[in-house]
Amino acid sequence: MDAKMQEVLEFLKELQRNNNRPWFESHKSLYRRMQGVFDAFTEQLIGAVASFDPSVGNLSVKDCTYRIYRDVRFSEDKSPYKTHFGAFICRGGKKSGYAGYYFHVEPAGNVYLGGSLLAAGHYRYEPNELRSIREDICYGSGDAFDRAVRKAEGFELETADRLKRVPTGFPADSPYAEYLKYRNYCLLHPVDESFVTTDDLLERTVEMFRTTRDFVLLLNRAIDFAREEM
Repeated sequence: MDAKMQEVLEFLKELQRNNNRPWFESHKSLYRRMQGVFDAFTEQLIGAVASFDPSVGNLSVKDCTYRIYRDVRFSEDKSPYKTHFGAFICRGGKKSGYAGYYFHVEPAGNVYLGGSLLAAGHYRYEPNELRSIREDICYGSGDAFDRAVRKAEGFELETADRLKRVPTGFPADSPYAEYLKYRNYCLLHPVDESFVTTDDLLERTVEMFRTTRDFVLLLNRAIDFAREEM
């Protein structure tokens, strides 16, 4: 068992029970230590992912991780802190808009995603990028896209906000019609606490992400097409 990642989970559980500034301030040194554990793992993960996707090789930990402080300005939930840690390893960094590989640690039953998970792809694409992805699937790389989805063993496409009909401008009788209905081209694989705390967490995570490489590269190629046309 990876005792350090187990400690990260225990900290997040305590934070969920005590999501307020006085508690956080009195445990800030513990938070910094847990953030350090997660950052050290992220640094290793970046290097390992770069072995099969060199486009992420120049990233720093800061390029991939997020602040723990929540933006509560437009939220009914005024809890000041996130109760999860996440790292999005993608070409250009987390704000680039490119598809990539996301590692997420969260206690089971938590309020954000409900637990830890691995994900590949992206969500909330720009309209021209979403159209480019659909065009590539429909008219160019449909077979390759289908193979890439199937190759990602254990992952499933996220169905949130999926359309009921094929979007306007695309043939309803396309052999890839079901793929055209997605808005978020993102593969998900929930994992339990035993996965996150296993001794070979890095190796297992990297091997799972490796199976999503073709999916990520196809998405990023379509995103490049869209940006070149702007």
